[in-house]
Amino acid sequence: MTHVSVEAGICGFTSTIEVSKLAAKRVRVDITSECEMVSKLGEQLHDVEWRDALILSENPLLCKGAHRYIRHVTCPVPIAVLKAIEVEVGLALAKDIVIHFDVANHS
Repeated sequence: MTHVSVEAGICGFTSTIEVSKLAAKRVRVDITSECEMVSKLGEQLHDVEWRDALILSENPLLCKGAHRYIRHVTCPVPIAVLKAIEVEVGLALAKDIVIHFDVANHS
């Protein structure tokens, strides 16, 4: 199982994502979040075909799931779900992703 924690930023919400490989082509995605929008996305994602989730064009997770429930276009949770799926199925190594704002140089 791959476990990911996301601190989304200024909204202050924390989400946890757990992805478990069910079969050769399927994963289970469980999302727990303080954010109502992310929680609704989590209710829709359970048994997912991972190859479909990782396609770039018309990605079903992003286009049909996140787009429908999450109104904040830059919410990092959907991309964290995709990264967790990659790790769980062996397409990527587990490595933290960091976006760091250099506020000293912000005008």
